[in-house]
Amino acid sequence: MTQTLKALGQLAILWAIYQGSTWLAKATGLPIPGNVLGVLALFGLLCLGVLKLSHVELAADFLLKHLVFFFMSIAVGLMEWGSVFYNYGAVLLAAIVVSAVVPLLLVGCVAQVMYRRRA
Repeated sequence: MTQTLKALGQLAILWAIYQGSTWLAKATGLPIPGNVLGVLALFGLLCLGVLKLSHVELAADFLLKHLVFFFMSIAVGLMEWGSVFYNYGAVLLAAIVVSAVVPLLLVGCVAQVMYRRRA
């Protein structure tokens, strides 16, 4: 019972950060979604020590453990896009491969350059 109440309190903290960042995105007209601002805000609060990891850890672990359920509706919705995948499958596959390989190579090159400078 205590763990459940603690998790609900932590979930309320995460929800409040999300709501605040969504409001900020709408109020300022920033072209960044509220959930992205919320992740940045949470990261900033954790780095600055304003919010301790123990204040949100239980709820965050629960949400991450059940993350696959949040993508179920997206996967079901993709089934209606069969004709798009059929018509543009090669282009989409190329875009996915390039967008996965280019950052990987870029990070690898940057890491090697930084390692050589340090050595």
